[in-house]
Parts: sequence; structure tokens; C-alpha cells
Amino acid sequence: MGCSFSGLNALYDSANGGGDVWINANRFRILKPIGGGSLANLFLVKELISDPSKPGISKEFKDPSHVSDGGTYAMKKVLIQNNEQLELVKEEIRISSLFSHPNLLPLLDHAFISVKVSPDQSRKQEAYLLFPVHLDGTLLDSAKTMQAKKEFFSTLEVLQIFHQLCAGLKHMHNFDPPYAHNDVKPVNVLLTQRKGQAPLAKLMDFANARPARRQIRSRSEALELQEWASEHVSASFRAPELWDCPSQYDIDERTDVWSLGCTLFAIMYGVSPFEYALEESDESPQLAIVNAQIKWPTEPNAPYPNDLNQFVTWMLQPQATVRPHIDDIVIHVDKLISKYSH
Repeated sequence: MGCSFSGLNALYDSANGGGDVWINANRFRILKPIGGGSLANLFLVKELISDPSKPGISKEFKDPSHVSDGGTYAMKKVLIQNNEQLELVKEEIRISSLFSHPNLLPLLDHAFISVKVSPDQSRKQEAYLLFPVHLDGTLLDSAKTMQAKKEFFSTLEVLQIFHQLCAGLKHMHNFDPPYAHNDVKPVNVLLTQRKGQAPLAKLMDFANARPARRQIRSRSEALELQEWASEHVSASFRAPELWDCPSQYDIDERTDVWSLGCTLFAIMYGVSPFEYALEESDESPQLAIVNAQIKWPTEPNAPYPNDLNQFVTWMLQPQATVRPHIDDIVIHVDKLISKYSH
């Protein structure tokens, strides 16, 4: 799997979002948009195979679980306007290709193409990234649906979903060197319902993933980190040290542990524990976050034992140096699953 800059790939009709795309030797038809933002859009695509005797892209997969039954996949299209954006996309591809874990969304293939974007024949590049598709949507989608119905995951389901996120994150944190995802939150967790089994959770979107450990040794470095975090890490899931970083500080993968604690709260109650700080005023939620002022639901029908609330609090330690590492969290969640499985 590699990169292609061939203009032949640009069969894609960018004017209306339809048409066909070639990602290296494989052709895909764009079926519909399924998400996106200002520079990146996500599409549902279906592989077109001209020769039924050839398996298409699936012949390139080392893991048979990546093969789509109906030949449908998710394709991320990124518009590249300058060299900085090109390097960012290349870094996302490089980092996505590092990991192989059942709870991390794999990058299946990618290509860079040249496209005409204006009548004067000026050309830009686009990157196409191909992933398995999970049509059940994200943890955020499930949370909104359940909130509307005033339903909750069971305690065991909460722990099973959370255990899978921990497993995927542990793979990243135990890498050499350790990597931080830097944007753990419900919208970046794909959740597939399975009859008779726990939902399958996969952490996705490695655009902000970076080597986790960084030494801050000056005020300018601290401000640079805070500025980067303000642009790339969602406010209500952002660790305190990314809001107000000392001039002498060692950042590590426990920035993700804070986000993980917020995400566990969101699996239980549908929102970040600091969402209220964004909703109740126009001011920054920084004060609530750096003081770990968690707003617990007061509704009598919130069905969770105090064990889970204490688990959240354990991860949401404002001082990163006393926050648990992912290995400790996995041990604890295993114990809770054993306790609540009976």
C-alpha cells in the first residue's frame, strides 16, 4: 500500500461529491458523505471490482477482519493547501500505520492525488485515507440517542466499552516511544452493537497523535504547547497541564488518562464532566478543569455504583504526577468487570 500522485486518480467529481476514486490500484465509488469539517470530509465508498476472480483491495489486508462483507469502506478526503498541511497528513498516515490493535481503527490504504480546484487550471493535492466502516456510528451518537430515550448503559456495558478503549490506548502508551492520542473523546470512539456481546469499541482519528513525552524547559515552550492544545484538543476533555503548563515540566501519556476519565464519565452520563462549565457561561472551562470540579448528575435514575464514580475521580487528578498510568487503569477495570459480571 502506498501513495499515488497520478492525475488519473482524479476521476472524483469534487463539484458534487460523487463519482469514483482510485486509491492506488483499487477503484471506489463514493456513495454518500458521512461526516467532515473544513478541510477533511468522510465518505461512505464501495469498492468496484471489474474482475470477480480478483479480490480487490482485500488481497492486501494482513488481518482478515478488515475485509468488508459488502465492499464498503470509510474514506477520509483531506484538502491540502500548503506544505504544512501536507506534512501533517503524512504524519497522520505514518502514526496510523504504526499501530495494530483490535481496538484501534486501522488505516487500510492511502493515496495523494492532484486535482484541479479552479478554472485557471491551478492544482492542489488531496489525500485519501481508507478505513473500515462502522455504520452504527460513534459513542457520541449512542449517547445522544440514549439521552433522548432517558436510557443508560448497564454498569457492565460501561466497563466493557471502557476496557476496550483502555486496551487500545495501552497499545499506544506502551509503544517505543510511547504515543499519546491527544483527543480521546466520545466522537472519536466508534461503537458497533453486537447481538449477545458487548458493543465493539474502536478508538479512531490519529491526526493529533504525537510522541507522548515532552520536556518543557522554558516559558515559550509552555506557551507553544498550550497554543497547540487549544487548537487540537477539545476543551472539555483537555488535561489541566495543557491549559496551564509550568515552564519546567515533563509532559507524558497521562494527558490521555485525563481525557479517558472524562470519556468514562461520558459513557455513563452522556457528556464530559466539565461540559457544564462550557454551557453555563461564555467563559473558558479552565477553572473548573484545573480544580477538577466535577459536576455529578443528581437525577435519581442514574444507575451507577459509587465504584464507577470513584474510578472517574481517580483518573481526574489535576496533578499529572499522581494520575494513574494506563496499566494501573487496566488492572482496576478488570477487577470491576469481575465484580459486576456476577
